[in-house]
Amino acid sequence: MNANASWQSIVASALDWEQAHVTLEKAVNGLRPELRGQRPATLPWSAWEILDHVRRTQYDLLEFCRNPSYHEPKWPDDYWPGNPEPPSDTAWDECVAAIRRDRADFARFTTEAGRDLTAKIPHGTGQTYLRTVLVAVDHCAYHVGQIVIVRRLLGAWPT
Repeated sequence: MNANASWQSIVASALDWEQAHVTLEKAVNGLRPELRGQRPATLPWSAWEILDHVRRTQYDLLEFCRNPSYHEPKWPDDYWPGNPEPPSDTAWDECVAAIRRDRADFARFTTEAGRDLTAKIPHGTGQTYLRTVLVAVDHCAYHVGQIVIVRRLLGAWPT
């Protein structure tokens, strides 16, 4: 493995590692369906709102990297769900599955042979692929912490 492939693998692994915090899957695992749409009294979002926001934003960042015909969604409307509650248990499960799938696609994109992560995204405004992958990593980590806080405030975080 060459040095470039090695550091690209490290960057890709950061999309779902569990070194500084729990994974997204652990943050949402076991949350009872009746609590998924509840907003704690002191916070403006539910676990569902945060989870679906992570999905939408991660997908947007991935599309920005890989789609030359990319069009930016409308902020904030297209980045957040319209309701605090998931439409169904199936929607919750599909959201988690989509995050996993897009995260795996992002990791594959990051480690593709010949990919120069330091290159500017041709249809961007100066962003590099590396910057965009790191935004995805940081964004997800930030919101995983919020999901844990929501669960703690709802009394639904394992001790």
